[in-house]
This record gives sequence, C-alpha cells and structure tokens, in this order.
Amino acid sequence: MTLKTVLKRIGLGSLVLVLLLAALAAHEWFAKKPFFFRAFLDRSVVKMAFESPETLTSLGFLESVGITGHNAELDDDSPEAMDKTFAQVRDLRETLLSYPDADLDENQRISKDIALYLADFALVSEPYRYHNYPLNQLFGLQNGYPSFMQAQHQVHSVGDAENYLSRLQKVKLKFAQTLEGLKIREAKGIIPPKFVIERVLTEMNDFVATPIQDNILYSSFKTKLADTDISADEQARLLAAAEADIKGYVHPAYQLFIDYFTQLQAKAGTDDGYWALPNGDLAYEQLLKFFTTTNYTADEIHAKGLAEVDRIQSEIMTILAAEGYDISQGFSVAIEALAADPMFYYEDSYAGRAQILVDYQHILDEVNAGLGDAFRIRPEAGMEVVRIPEFKEKTAPGAYYQQPAIDGSRPGRFYANLYDIKATPKYGMRTLAYHEGIPGHHFQIAVAMELEGMPLIRKMAPFTAYIEGWALYSERLAWELGFQKDPFDNIGRLQAELFRAVRLVVDTGIHHRRWTREQAIDYMKKNTGMSDRDVTAEIERYIVMPGQATAYKVGMMKILELREKAKSALGDKFDLRDFHDVVLKNGAVPLDILETLVDRYIADTKSAEAKAKG
Repeated sequence: MTLKTVLKRIGLGSLVLVLLLAALAAHEWFAKKPFFFRAFLDRSVVKMAFESPETLTSLGFLESVGITGHNAELDDDSPEAMDKTFAQVRDLRETLLSYPDADLDENQRISKDIALYLADFALVSEPYRYHNYPLNQLFGLQNGYPSFMQAQHQVHSVGDAENYLSRLQKVKLKFAQTLEGLKIREAKGIIPPKFVIERVLTEMNDFVATPIQDNILYSSFKTKLADTDISADEQARLLAAAEADIKGYVHPAYQLFIDYFTQLQAKAGTDDGYWALPNGDLAYEQLLKFFTTTNYTADEIHAKGLAEVDRIQSEIMTILAAEGYDISQGFSVAIEALAADPMFYYEDSYAGRAQILVDYQHILDEVNAGLGDAFRIRPEAGMEVVRIPEFKEKTAPGAYYQQPAIDGSRPGRFYANLYDIKATPKYGMRTLAYHEGIPGHHFQIAVAMELEGMPLIRKMAPFTAYIEGWALYSERLAWELGFQKDPFDNIGRLQAELFRAVRLVVDTGIHHRRWTREQAIDYMKKNTGMSDRDVTAEIERYIVMPGQATAYKVGMMKILELREKAKSALGDKFDLRDFHDVVLKNGAVPLDILETLVDRYIADTKSAEAKAKG
C-alpha cells in the first residue's frame, strides 16, 4: 500500500485553507524546501490530491470556485503511476529529514514523526507492492467505480452531466491500467485464491447482464438529473448518451476483467493465506506492523486473541445464565439459542428494513444528545443512516462509515447492510451504531477533518489501530455511560468485542499458522455465534485484507490502558472530557505517539495543579 493509495482511501483534509495559505505565501508554497515546516507537509499532501481527480471529486471543494475539469477524469492506475508515487515518497522523506528536530516545536516533531512513519512504511513495503488482490469480493475497481460514480459524482448542471459521461467513456483505459498490474502479479505468482476469482466473476457477469436502464450507472444518473433544473429534452439526450456509453465503453471494460479472470481460474488454488505467496510471510509481517502500529509478532497477537476470547465468553455466559438461558452445553449452544429467538429480529420485508434504518437513526440521535459529560469536542458535520446499495450488499460488510464532504454538502454516513435480516439482531444494533457513528467513527473522523491549525497529514493519517481502536473503545464507552442498560444490549456489546478478539486468532491463523479457509470459518462460527453468512464474509475479508482486522482490538486495549494510566496518575483531577480531547484533537496517530500525548497531558495537568497550590 503506497502513501498515495492510503490518502485516496481515507480522504484528505481542509484543502481550501491550504490553498488560501498558498495564495498568501506563494514563495513558501512552491519553494523546493519551504521555510515553514507545515507548508511543506501540507503542500506534499495537496500535490498528491491534485494528481487524483477522484479524490478531488470526493472532497468536493473546487466546485464552489467554479473548477470542475477534474470531474471529467479518472485516476491513473498504471504501474508507471505507482513508480512515480514511490519516487515522490523518497523525495518527501529526504526533505523531511532536512528539517532538524531542534528547529521544530513539540507538535511539529509529532507531525514529522507521523510523516516519516508513513513514508518509511511506504518505502519498506515497496518490494511487496504487488502483494495484494486489487479486485476481490469486497472492493476493487469492479465495484468501486460504480459506487464512486453513484455516491461521489454530483450532477447539478449540463456540464456536470457531460463530465459524468466523460468518466463513462474513460473507464476502459482505467480498467486496462489495472489489468497491467494484475498480469504483473500473475507473473510473480501472486494469484488470488480460487474463491476470490469465483466471487469476482459472478459479480462482474451479473453487472454486465443487468439491463442497462437498471444498471446503477444509468439509474443513479437518471435520479441525479431529475433533481436538477435541466430541461426534459436535455435530460433525455444525456440519458441516451449514458446508455450508449455504458454499452460501448463500460461493458467492454468489464469484459476485459471477465476474460482475464476466466483464464486465470485454472491457476488459482485453495491455499488462502499470505504464507502461500512468494515472500508472503515477510509481506504479512509488514502489514501487521502497519495496521497495529506495534512490533507484536503474529504469535503474540494470536495468544492475546485466545486469552481475550476466553475472558469475554465468560462474561457473556454469566449474563445469559442470569437471563434464564441454559449454559450447560457451552458457549456455542447458548449463544445460538439467543440468536434463534425471533423476538430479536425485524420483519423480513421492505417495511422491516425501513424500520431498521429509522431505529438506527433514533439510537444515534439519542446518544448524540447525551454525551455532555464525556465530550467537549464534537464534529460540526451531521450524521445520517443509509442502506448499502443493493447491487453490492450481498458481499459487503455488515456496515461501514463514509466521512462527510469537506464543503458540508454531504453529512457523515453510516451505511447499514440489510441483505440478511437475521444478520441484524436488535440487541446488536446499538453497538454497531456507536461504532460506525456516534461517538465512534463519526466523532473521530469528522472531528479530525475539522481540526484547525493542524497539518493535513495529522487530520487524516490512516492509522487503523487508532481509528478502529477508537470505534471499538466507543462501544464500551457508551455502555459505561449507561446507553446499554438492557442486558441483551450488553451481550451485543460483548459479542462485538468478542468478534474483534476472534479476529486476532483467525487473521494470524490464516496468514501465519496456515489455517485453511474452512478452519477459520469453523473457529469463528463456534466462538462468536454469528450467522453463517456473516462468518463466511468476514473470513473471506481477512483473506484479502491481511492484518487489518487485528488493529481493532489492539487499538482498543491501548486506549483503555492509557485511560487507566491517566486515571491512576491524576486521581480526582482526571476528567474524561480532557482525556477524550487529547485522543481526538491530535488526529490519528501511531499508538506509541498516542502514549506520548497522554503522558504530556498527565504532566501538564500535574504541573497546573502544582502551580495552583503553589
């Protein structure tokens, strides 16, 4: 994963502010080495953003000043573009090191450490740049492109619509660029597991077989046009052009991938772990370091997972026994009995699914109104719940969060998967809403986007252990604050934490201990009580995203550890709001830097107390 890829996946920050800074200090902005350290950091991020028209569209700020040309373009996904990115990262690192620590204040040194962390990881990972599966059952160009066009490309004018058509026409080049990288991987022996190829082929064949007027690229375009003042005749012309472009450009682009994966199937195997790839063990080691921001080995993470699984299951069993459930046959049987109770599920209908969305929004509104004693800082951006698009929900995760647009045109969104009604038990809804929404991802990501006086890299640094650790911590925090008084809701919380503990076991099991896909599915099913569909989707996720799933529990444990450290050190001077300010107001950071920040907060609080007494 390159730095550019990281930035594209998690978004950027307040670019308008940066551009104003550039206008006021042009020399600083364009100098090879700006005198001001922040100017260098922000310029580096902005340069990468401006090389990604898709990122600019997602940020949605240039349109307000009449700049829209980027909305007619797609990103360059060629191997040569990746070569260029690595060269840029090497230059960035060299310039970073030319700023002496002695000339930087404490905050600037943290910013430098974060930038160096990202640059060093990108360069260390360069030998493993092809150790991934760009098209898989969860994400990739085959579903990312239509999702991007539907969710990000706005249409308010004929010009916007023409840009949409331009992107339809340019998609075959983008697919061909990605295909180059796939063929390089094949030559290196990096071939997706058999089930991944089967899933991707099914998805793409279904996409092409869908009647064009039902295709999301057409139907969403039609919906967007209907919300404009464009004349009916003009809308009809644009829709006819879209239909022709989907047939003439989009379908042939997908056929490139369909033809390629059809012939690749014969070479695919059933060894699903990274250990089976050339140098896969080294690639997995790097991914664990990046995602956890620790030096824990795979064996250490595996052992932590096993211990946490035992602890959490014991707590769940205690609650189940108190609620009258038979626990004599062990955890698996008891938790399945809970999951089988129809009282915990919505009606399997359109109305039932609509009610789930309404209830999720109520949960979020309630918790948002009741956090005054725990938070001072809150995001200005709003929060809404929407359904994951139906065309991709069958293989999508249970939920995910999308950050708000920086110009305020789009709120933060909690996407809920409503494909399988049994995957949404009522006792798990609060925990999921707290994780994806408030005070989880929405508070952390939206607050970081809105931070003032912070370089962009601090606003949007992609440290999964911090980001997902905070979201998992938020689940527990909501329970501690009294938002899950129903014992079954507490079981839902503990199940969610158990789920993350099991991830430590199965991720390392698959990629380090050579577990088969079936072994991992069996372990997760027995130790979580999740539905068969969810377990299978999760295990298949870990196979194509090695290491990422270990970050959640590692990050949560560290945040809890640091909170207890602060409580112990400060006694009655500890204020939960102050602690959350420290965690949230510095943006995402590696866990060792987070500890440095908490230590500084402890020292500053003690110093202030001593001055008050003195």
